[in-house]
Amino acid sequence: MKEGPDIARVAALIGDPARANMLTALMAGRALTATELAQEAGVTAQTASSHLAKLQEGGIVEGRKQGRHRYFTLGNADIVELLETLMGIAQRTGHNRVRTGPKDPALRKARICYDHLAGEMGVALFENLQQRQLVSFEPGGDIKLTDAGAGFVTAFGLDLDHMRQLRRPLCRECLDWSMRRSHLAGALGAGLLQRMLDLGWARRLRDSRVVDFTPTGERAFYDLFSSLPNS
Repeated sequence: MKEGPDIARVAALIGDPARANMLTALMAGRALTATELAQEAGVTAQTASSHLAKLQEGGIVEGRKQGRHRYFTLGNADIVELLETLMGIAQRTGHNRVRTGPKDPALRKARICYDHLAGEMGVALFENLQQRQLVSFEPGGDIKLTDAGAGFVTAFGLDLDHMRQLRRPLCRECLDWSMRRSHLAGALGAGLLQRMLDLGWARRLRDSRVVDFTPTGERAFYDLFSSLPNS
């Protein structure tokens, strides 16, 4: 008898094309209804509900009822990281979507990865934090915010005490599918992106994962992370 985790079940849940499209849509970090996810998957509402029931039973998504609608989100940070990693494998092995569009370069430059910044700018941010020793890797592979990093985060206007109380890691590494290097996830990654949005440096494009930086916002980004190469 085989023992241990059943990866085949998880792979089957994620691997169905319609369910994969739904999960990709949820990577934008917004809670979506079954109707909206049916449109993303190109299936009927009844078929979407069946898919979502399986994903929810498997712990891949979570559902909550609000008013007349039921909204779905990804199950947890592990699912987000897994999907981003699978996107990287698909990109590297040539399994790309047939149709590309003008948003593709923008997705590679800066996009949302559930609730944190990904793409070229997300990777550059994380690497800069490491270069300046604002974050460091622990022997076990965990990422720690240094004392200097805590001062930087507070000066940037983030409530570090609040982030440390959240039921999630403060710092987490997430492999970026387009860059094949890591960007910063966790409460700190989410907090940094939200602060940039609040400052008006960037905005979320409607019905897209693109994070669109204004020219002023992009200059401010590179001024703050001054050791980054400004392209």
